[in-house]
Amino acid sequence: MKKLIALILMLLMMISAASAEGTLCGGWTPSADPAVTEELKTLFDKGTGTLTGASYIPVAYLGSQVVAGTNHAFLCRAVTAYPGSLETAPAYAMVYLYEDLGGNVSILSIADFDIGSLCTY
Repeated sequence: MKKLIALILMLLMMISAASAEGTLCGGWTPSADPAVTEELKTLFDKGTGTLTGASYIPVAYLGSQVVAGTNHAFLCRAVTAYPGSLETAPAYAMVYLYEDLGGNVSILSIADFDIGSLCTY
């Protein structure tokens, strides 16, 4: 499972780099280790604590981008979180967070992750 996640992470970074015509989009720095540390988990929880309707479980930290603060990219397992929802097949999403210089964290965007879209044949 860890090898699959590592492969997915590498593919995402390569696609991002290719779509930017050979440069990393906005100066994103890939994470040297995709493990979600306690510090990253705390940051993630701080930024997503007010979400309703779905919850996201970070499975890999993809990287960061220095701006007036820091943007963070996480690969997450998406879980339906409303009453009466049915259990569905596992779903994944990209969650982007912004951490300002004061330590406040907010959601930049959440995008569904479709592994089938990576296939180019």
